[in-house]
Amino acid sequence: MKETMEVVFGLLGGLAVFIYGMNLMSEGLQKAAGERMKKVLAILTKNPVMGVLAGALVTAVLQSSSATTVMVIGFVSAGLMQLPQAISVILGANIGTTMTAQLIAFKIDDLVWPIVFIGFLLQFFGKKEFIKNLGQTVFAFGLLFVGIITMGNVMKPLASSPVFTELMGKVSDIPILGVLLGTVMTLVVQSSSATIAVLQNFAMQAGPDGVTSIIGLTGAIPILLGDNIGTTITALLASVGQSKNAKRTAVAHSVFNITGSFVFLWIIPWFAKFIQWISPKGNEVEVISRQIANAHTTFNLVNTLIWLPLIWLMVKIVMKLVPGEESGELVPNRPSYIDTNLVGQPVFAIHLIRKEVIHMTKTVSRIVEKAGDVFLNRSPEAAKEVEQDAQNLAGVHEECVRYMSVLMSAGILTEEQARQTAAYLYLMNETERIGDCSAEIAEIAGRSGKKGCRFSKEAIKEIEDSLKAVVQMLGEIGDALYEGDEQAAQCVLDKRGEAFNVQGRLMKNHFERLKKGKCSPEFTAAFSTVLQGLDRMNHNCISIAEVIREEIHLKNIIQLDEEDRSMKLAATAK
Repeated sequence: MKETMEVVFGLLGGLAVFIYGMNLMSEGLQKAAGERMKKVLAILTKNPVMGVLAGALVTAVLQSSSATTVMVIGFVSAGLMQLPQAISVILGANIGTTMTAQLIAFKIDDLVWPIVFIGFLLQFFGKKEFIKNLGQTVFAFGLLFVGIITMGNVMKPLASSPVFTELMGKVSDIPILGVLLGTVMTLVVQSSSATIAVLQNFAMQAGPDGVTSIIGLTGAIPILLGDNIGTTITALLASVGQSKNAKRTAVAHSVFNITGSFVFLWIIPWFAKFIQWISPKGNEVEVISRQIANAHTTFNLVNTLIWLPLIWLMVKIVMKLVPGEESGELVPNRPSYIDTNLVGQPVFAIHLIRKEVIHMTKTVSRIVEKAGDVFLNRSPEAAKEVEQDAQNLAGVHEECVRYMSVLMSAGILTEEQARQTAAYLYLMNETERIGDCSAEIAEIAGRSGKKGCRFSKEAIKEIEDSLKAVVQMLGEIGDALYEGDEQAAQCVLDKRGEAFNVQGRLMKNHFERLKKGKCSPEFTAAFSTVLQGLDRMNHNCISIAEVIREEIHLKNIIQLDEEDRSMKLAATAK
């Protein structure tokens, strides 16, 4: 009983260390390679081959095909990626995830603790953030192998257990049992890389003859296929509540792995011989870890090569499995882009935050235009519509603030990413305040219309022109955000003097009209309140432009890449 518990907890402990090391390495890689990962976004739309390459590269950094697939689902749901494009990225993700198994197959047992120590020194004593991130990656890499060694050590007694040997014999003789076992293991652990690591370690245990593997390559391949099927469940769960195309993206991931596994299940003996032929030669227990890694890579590589020219067919299949059209309806008080599933990938999460800021800028510009129309027509019903729009914007703002707070508190942002996130938070705060001021101006105009009162034509013209000036500044702000155009931001800042003088100038004109009897004194309080709102809106626009110019100067506003340009019209329509 004691030995059984030691094996169970040793295996679980080793697995825990392995998964922790893998996640820590992913975090370190993301921090170290953050700027380069931004460039991957520009690759995604060029063609399916580049999409596959981008998926493989991103997955190699994230150390998880599930994480990449969840990211892609978020992009599809936000309307930033089309279905064929997403499928090509997923094909690449399945190739990228094999990198972990290839790393595990290296025999570096004697180097593990030096690697851990070097990583610790770099992270603990490094002054620059890049050195610290590099140290975290190296330390996590060593920790990953500590988990592997621990699992390997506790598995040795299993090789001499008659019960376990007999069970493995059944799995080897009945491949479908191996597929089910691999699927269940990955469902429980939620990481195919972890279950494949367990499989590699277990296969390295010698059978009764001391030379051959307890399970052999032909017994390991079905479990490997099951691992690939099990990893699709995470994506399916992430697609719940998302758009139809997001669900189709998750289903495409499942179709890819299930169809590939079904085909390879029938050719296991020949597949095993091919893997043995391309892998290093030697005693089976010495080379089987590399053989399993090669089988994993070959399976996903061949499967990708088969499906790459058939992406159009994959699209038809998932459209059939998930029928119906996108509703095209947006929830007005909910963000259009941010996705809580992407909090763990800050580079891509910040990219979506930027999209949300741009969308909020366009939304508030329309609200200001509506407020101008209300002031001109003084319709109480239109005033209520502006008020509702402002409340919806406030709802979006609230969720975005919550999202960015979670992102900031997760402790996975670099100093630059944290500063950039804080800048976007400031932009959203200022944008939301402009919406509030618009609602207040519309409410005053609607209330005066309800009472049958009228402002003078000159006053209405001045307010209308001032609101148009705000809309123009918001348009220039949008251009600065879209294009990374410092000049557009500077155009707003050049209007600082004029914008800051609006309240004083218009109030002076109002008093002149009072003297001439063109305006009624009872309008002064309402007019003053409107001017205060305009003054705040102008200050908000100037503040936004200042932050954007600084961000562009520091190259944190990403210039429009091809993917952004292709979605520009869609974002504007929203």
